[in-house]
Amino acid sequence: MNLKIYNSLTRSLEAFKPREPGKVNMYVCGPTVYDYIHIGNARPVIFFDVVRRYLEVIGLEVKYIVNFTDVDDKMIRKANELSITVPELAEQFIAAFKQDRDGLGARPATLQPRVMETIPEIIAFIQGLVDRGAAYENGGDVYFRTNTFPEYGKLSHKNLDELQYGIRVEVDERKENPQDFVLWKAAKPGEIYWSSPWGDGRPGWHIECSAMAHKYAGDTLDIHGGGHDLQFPHHECEIAQSESFTGKPLARYWMHNGFVNINNEKMSKSLGNGITVHVLLESVKKEAIRYLMLATHYRSPLNFSDETISQATKSIERLVNNRDNVLHRLSTVAKGDLSLAPDEALRARLAELDAEFHARMDDDFGTPDAITAWFGLVTETNNYLQRETVSESDLLAILAQIAKMDNVLGLLPEQASIDLLDEEVDALIIERTEARNSRNWARADEIRDLLAERGIVLEDTPQGIRWRRK
Repeated sequence: MNLKIYNSLTRSLEAFKPREPGKVNMYVCGPTVYDYIHIGNARPVIFFDVVRRYLEVIGLEVKYIVNFTDVDDKMIRKANELSITVPELAEQFIAAFKQDRDGLGARPATLQPRVMETIPEIIAFIQGLVDRGAAYENGGDVYFRTNTFPEYGKLSHKNLDELQYGIRVEVDERKENPQDFVLWKAAKPGEIYWSSPWGDGRPGWHIECSAMAHKYAGDTLDIHGGGHDLQFPHHECEIAQSESFTGKPLARYWMHNGFVNINNEKMSKSLGNGITVHVLLESVKKEAIRYLMLATHYRSPLNFSDETISQATKSIERLVNNRDNVLHRLSTVAKGDLSLAPDEALRARLAELDAEFHARMDDDFGTPDAITAWFGLVTETNNYLQRETVSESDLLAILAQIAKMDNVLGLLPEQASIDLLDEEVDALIIERTEARNSRNWARADEIRDLLAERGIVLEDTPQGIRWRRK
């Protein structure tokens, strides 16, 4: 295996070696399901989908875990605003997330655990930390003692004096140390709660992922991923509590994707420049969104704008037209001479491009350079299609290479047009003409729409109807 991954923990490029040969446990922090996901959330959805795809392509069995945070402060506030329960809110936006995920062309995770389904494991995890002296209770809240974990700060590369005092929790005098973070929150009047050894309450944010990862993947993950903004405090706290509980590393490799900016500005509520995925998908094809996300290396900031999405759309059109031109040429060559021998120079070039594609992906999932290799294939293919005679086997070899690249990056829509042979188009046009003559307008319109969907353009001429492929 030639794959190397940049490990956020060590800040270095490391050869990837799974804990168990041939198998990978990968956990990526999923959404807090209180609203629709925005374009920033779409980046890890798309990128880690590609990571999972590539790991499978190189022969690894991947257990891909993406959680749903379905109870926290934001969930409670939003449910109160809508006058519904937290579980009802969670159901609504879990369904919305799945729709958006599918709309982005990402495959469902192997496992999709939810906090509210993991409460017993979370309580047991916290109790284990209390028993080890790594956590303490005060007034119904339970806190993690950061001074019992000397390596606290090793992921974000901060020392305790530099660290913020937390997120989603307020610093208060009940803490032994300002850097201590909450594991269990005592219930306030009207809040959702569960019974525990420390009284009624609910989990803190960080403990949820630790417990779910431990339940479904054991002590140590191969890969833990998420957005760069999760390094601290979330992932830092996960490391502290998980490694205090198990005595083993939480993850062998940590991966973090960069931020998404909108028109070169940081996306924020104060600027009001957020874009939700479900709205974006109404006007932009998923392939263009995926292209935009993958055309920049995952660790670098990415800029979303009308210009960049327009460029992505044009690039996708080039890839689609190239694939469809090969399919169209294949439909014509199949009716002619099939005896042409394979072009050895072309086959050698296809092998070079395949090796280049894998080399780029093996270098910390370098999707921008992998896309460049794909466009190298486009150039070779276009040159080959200029020939008067082509080999069926060469065309099939080109299509196979396109499919291999697309299986990783997911940039092509379903084949739409070229599965209709010329004689099938002619037959449909005759049928449409007969339908129009008999005033069967519904059938005539149905055939017209079918041809349009398949990329067939009809033209009325003095000599009758002619057609061409779009």
